[in-house]
Amino acid sequence: MPRISAGLLMYRIKDGDVEVLLAHPGGPYFVNKDDGAWTIPKGEPDAGEDLLVAAQREFAEETGVTPIGPFVPLKPIQQKGGKIVYAWAFRGDCDPAAVKSNTFAMEWPPKSGRQEEFPEIDRAEFFGLTAARRKIKPGQEAFLDELEAMSDNRPA
Repeated sequence: MPRISAGLLMYRIKDGDVEVLLAHPGGPYFVNKDDGAWTIPKGEPDAGEDLLVAAQREFAEETGVTPIGPFVPLKPIQQKGGKIVYAWAFRGDCDPAAVKSNTFAMEWPPKSGRQEEFPEIDRAEFFGLTAARRKIKPGQEAFLDELEAMSDNRPA
């Protein structure tokens, strides 16, 4: 059975353009990665947890921002590694510089026997859709495409 994640895609309209909030993963493996490494804030649901509830919890844990709906469901995607990601879009705003993430522990350096703490995300930033497509993890750009299609159909 494939692993699943649930996340939220926050967007805002600035000067008539759609911008999305993306998160850069924390930890030593992503320090020097940029294009293709960013993601929507997401995580794995607890056993029996509603996916939208999990997405809201993960967003708050990874950004320190409490998401407020309405939440619009997006079509799930399957990432290259097989994980299925369920996502919802919502309109919101925040100061990306103020984002505060929870942490995780891992052995670092490898085989050292030492545990180090790292933030789940080390930074967040709003990107226009063109830049976001370059930054986002492969497969997740489908969320941007769907959001763009929805925004093209919104009333003026």
